[in-house]
This record gives sequence, C-alpha cells and structure tokens, in this order.
Amino acid sequence: MKNVLFVMVAIFISATSFAQTKDVVDIAIGSADHTTLVAAVKAADLVTTLKGKGPFTVFAPTNAAFAKLPAGTVETLLKPENKAQLAKILTYHVVSGNLDAAAVMAAIKAGNGKAVVTTVSGGKLTTSIEGGKVKLTDESGNAAFVTTADLKGSNGVVHVIDAVVLPK
Repeated sequence: MKNVLFVMVAIFISATSFAQTKDVVDIAIGSADHTTLVAAVKAADLVTTLKGKGPFTVFAPTNAAFAKLPAGTVETLLKPENKAQLAKILTYHVVSGNLDAAAVMAAIKAGNGKAVVTTVSGGKLTTSIEGGKVKLTDESGNAAFVTTADLKGSNGVVHVIDAVVLPK
C-alpha cells in the first residue's frame, strides 16, 4: 500500500511540475466575459500567433465593450471577407513586450502623464491616468479604461478593458 501511495504522489508531483501556465489566449478562453474576443481571434486566425513565444501585452475588450460598437459591426467583422480588417483591429489591442501595470505606470510617470505605445498592427495607443484608472486613447480620440490588470500568462500579460479601441 505504501508503494502505491508513493507512486501516486510521485506521478502527481511530476504532472504538476510540468504543467504549463496558461498563455494569453487561454486566459481569454477561460473568461466568460471574453467570448466575443475569442471568436474574433479565431476568425482572424490569430490563435497560433498569440499562443507564440511573445511576450505580448493584450488589452482585452469584454463582451460588453464589443456590444458598445454600432449594431452589426461585430457580425460584419467576423465574416471571412473582413478577416484582414478584423486582424488589424485585434492586433491594435496587442503590444510587443510584457507591460504589466507597474511598467505602464512607470512609463506614464516618465512621460509626464502620458506614454505612447506602438501596437503590433503598427498603430499608436496613448496611455494616461484618469480617475485613478489607466486610460487608453486610440488614434481617433476614443477611450477605454483598464478594469482588471495583470492577468499574467506564460507568454505575456492581459489587461481587461471596457471599450474597443480602433486604429485609423
């Protein structure tokens, strides 16, 4: 009996030591508030890219954020013929590197209240603080606020935002 118990403990320890942390895609998949984002990432064929080595900083809009877009926008973007446009919008929510909340706050402080980050799509997002929250402003002046920060994954970090930011 002792041998069986020893083997079971050894197997458990081995299995847990090799278990990988969730990546940024798995974090979104595991969230009931990000089903629209997950569907969009799949439709844009970005799953493999975002499961890559990274590191990535993902500003992840919630389902409610997507619902704020004009009626029919999400459905139109999910069509195969709009895949390139969808990919551009989604990669506008991704920054190369691991920008946790501390790094974002430090950049804002160093920039005297603002920091501009370049997204994977090549666009710019301006970060600042408003009402004690990190604010993202897109190239058209639309804003989103970080509602949950620092969901850390094996290949980066996810920050939940309350609106969809859009490239020019």
